[in-house]
Amino acid sequence: MANGFRVVIIGGGVAGMETAMTLGRGRHRNIETTLIDKGAVHYWKPMLHEFAAGTGEETRDCTTFVEASRRFGFRFIQSSLSSVDREKHEIRLANDEIVPYDMLVVSLGSRSNDFGITGVMANCTFIDSLPDASSFHEKFRAAFRDAAASNRKLEVGIVGGGATGTQLAAELCSAIDLAPGYGKDARRNVLRLSLIETGKRILPAFPERVSNDARKQLEALGVSVLTEAMVTSVDEEGFHLKDGRVIPASLRVWAAGVRASAATELFEGLEIARGGQLVVNHHMQSTSDTSIFALGDCARINDAPLPATAQVARQQGIYLGRAIPVIAQGREPSTFVYRDRGAVVSLGDYNGWGMVGASTSFGGGFLRGLAPRWLHDLIFRQHQIGVMGLARGTAAFLKAHLNPTRPRLDQ
Repeated sequence: MANGFRVVIIGGGVAGMETAMTLGRGRHRNIETTLIDKGAVHYWKPMLHEFAAGTGEETRDCTTFVEASRRFGFRFIQSSLSSVDREKHEIRLANDEIVPYDMLVVSLGSRSNDFGITGVMANCTFIDSLPDASSFHEKFRAAFRDAAASNRKLEVGIVGGGATGTQLAAELCSAIDLAPGYGKDARRNVLRLSLIETGKRILPAFPERVSNDARKQLEALGVSVLTEAMVTSVDEEGFHLKDGRVIPASLRVWAAGVRASAATELFEGLEIARGGQLVVNHHMQSTSDTSIFALGDCARINDAPLPATAQVARQQGIYLGRAIPVIAQGREPSTFVYRDRGAVVSLGDYNGWGMVGASTSFGGGFLRGLAPRWLHDLIFRQHQIGVMGLARGTAAFLKAHLNPTRPRLDQ
């Protein structure tokens, strides 16, 4: 593959991995693909709340980049971006390795937005990555075990009533309900969980009836749902609200807002949106540099912004993986067209809701209960089979449903 068209992908999330996989399936001998990620494993970001609660299983649901690189024929480097030299067409990594490129694909993902609120960075946990989720789970497990042993309440506060915060609240309840030695009585007696949302309702991206049903479901589980509650500061005591109330919390999670990865700040001279995303055209190409492309949560199409979802990231990754061979030949590819397949939110094993696009095999419409929960899992399993292959992906799916994870809070 010497002297091939050099494609360097920074970030192995959904968008970056889909790009690398699509290129790999095409077996383009004239294209050299390198994927760079600071982590060792690829994971499905919409599952982070499950890993944080302990209801997900990392060894079953994640794939190492080394395994994926062998399967799809790309080079993998475990490191992070340090600097970009656009004139020389090369990047420097944190390990001081210099990687040249003909096309640079930026798929660095996103992080929660602290909005500059005092005390958030110092006193809150973020669930923006797999290490974040694993770290929170260890804290939650130890804190719950200690609270149960000493017959006192564990106060947990989550800021952000979007899908991540709402689903995390439900998964924490589910983890206790399913944990050997604890169960529903322990949840009622030990856990005091608050979900705090600035807006008028949780799950604002969904119809109002979904927001109302989800709130009722959470409240039935004992979760205190606060809406129109603006956090002005955070300290070790808990969350201080604009109206003067203090929501006590020894474990504090910040799951509000979306902002592009801080690494996008390294792209000096490129057009960058207010949220830190690289501004791109309908070929996912930077409006400022024709050799740089951006995907997923860290990209913003200049005149048609899309939500920061795995569905968008996956479609953009597949699109660019197909477009790169065309670009490498000096031709212009077709433009990216997003197809809205709908949206699904699942509150653990308790309930779920889905709005399914008419372009799917479900024919469009509204789903509730068991169906959207299965659909939520099916979307992930489709991606997982693509990454792992049919045999391993199917085995992981069967294991998840025939031998589901039993969270352990007593170790």
